[in-house]
Amino acid sequence: MKLTSPIAMGVRTYQDAVKKLNSLQSNYATIMAIRQSGNSKNKMAILEMQEWTKRIGYSISDLDNLNMIHITGTKGKGSTAAFTDSILSQYRDSLPKIGLFTSPHLKSVRERIRINSEPIDEMKFTKYFFEVWDKLESTQSSTEKFPNMIKGAKPAYFKYLTLLSFHIFLQEGVKGCIYEVGVGGEYDSTNIVSKPVTCGVSLLGIDHTFMLGNTIEEIAWNKGGIFKTNAPAYTISNQPQAGLQVLHERAKERSTTLTVLPNFFQLENIKLGIDGKFQLANASLAVGLSSQFLSKMEIENIKPISARDATIPAKFIKGLKASRWEGRCQTLKENGRNWYIDGAHTADSINAASEWFKDIAIKSPNKKVLLFNQQARDAKALVNYIHEKLYPEIQFDEVIFTSNVTWKSGAYSSDLVSMNEAKEEVDMLTVQKALAEEWKSFDDKSKVHVSSDIESAYELIDNLKINSNEIDIFVTGSLHLVGGLLVVFDGK
Repeated sequence: MKLTSPIAMGVRTYQDAVKKLNSLQSNYATIMAIRQSGNSKNKMAILEMQEWTKRIGYSISDLDNLNMIHITGTKGKGSTAAFTDSILSQYRDSLPKIGLFTSPHLKSVRERIRINSEPIDEMKFTKYFFEVWDKLESTQSSTEKFPNMIKGAKPAYFKYLTLLSFHIFLQEGVKGCIYEVGVGGEYDSTNIVSKPVTCGVSLLGIDHTFMLGNTIEEIAWNKGGIFKTNAPAYTISNQPQAGLQVLHERAKERSTTLTVLPNFFQLENIKLGIDGKFQLANASLAVGLSSQFLSKMEIENIKPISARDATIPAKFIKGLKASRWEGRCQTLKENGRNWYIDGAHTADSINAASEWFKDIAIKSPNKKVLLFNQQARDAKALVNYIHEKLYPEIQFDEVIFTSNVTWKSGAYSSDLVSMNEAKEEVDMLTVQKALAEEWKSFDDKSKVHVSSDIESAYELIDNLKINSNEIDIFVTGSLHLVGGLLVVFDGK
């Protein structure tokens, strides 16, 4: 179904689209009010998302044409999606267009919606963005059934992007899509698709507790909410046992199967395109999901793969080696500065990223620098995890705590504007100063700095380079930091 914008596209730019999209972010006060009220498991969320979809001209059954691979989890779901996308890209003759929907983005919001591994370009993003925007402007829901969905109303930021992804993929004729869940699963906006091809769950952990619950069982229940009848589900072998039990129960409820995948033996001997020992489980999950998808689509006589000693097709291996996922165990080398970048922001992911850096840095005689940002979570706990995981083998010469503001001017890159944080705390560097004191309490040797923005932190590190000596910089704590740093790299 073709949506027609009533205003000539020539007068509206990509930046206009980004500005309007940013206006849909929930502000800090709203988020805190929801957390304090405990009203997080909104059972209306799916019904409202279904209604939004209908308002832009699609039935829910239209979404079945996306042939979705649906992926959730606490840690590793983005990497699993990237591995899966790279595997399926090797079958382009049979699958000329593969869609990938992920979150969050690093440098540009267009990264969230990809076709054949490439972010949708600015022109198409703008065109499709305003087609959806204008349709929502001109339609109205029943105020009795949906009191918040009056004429002209829009869904919140992530829901809008999910809606936009449906529109783009359907308009572009994509016949196979990989969707990473935003948060949880049961009430996530991606979960309105009724007939996915297959579903996957990466490692479970404790995160987003105000929305998903405080226990691994509650979180697993929410994640298992993406399971659907006749859509075989897969997960990894090193799940917490209590969470795995709940996943099995959820699969039974939804009349589907749940296969626990081993780390495939054959993958232990290859260099995966995304670094980190823990990526073996994500790559194995991607193999299971890809094989199930290709089997269902009847492509090249591929059958579902689940045995540890199974022979993995050569195209799968090629795809896994070619996988790329910026900001996750990423290494960049720049004029004697070796950047080791991972946007880890939970206990599990911080520990995994620290282990990855430790394996590299322990062999290096170079000066060591930590660049850290975290604004919203228990940041003190995260920096303690870093220290405990690395000390005493790895000790930092310099430690820098920065805000996630991009530029020295105080401005954010337009695609990185964030309204869901307390502006006063960001401006006053409240969290950063507290982290500096926390670090000093257990490390009296490192020189500790507080930076008001990422550009200034970059320049501080640049000035640390002395003569021909190299510097190893561990960048972690948030994807906001990673995205801003990559933008600064581009600007420099």
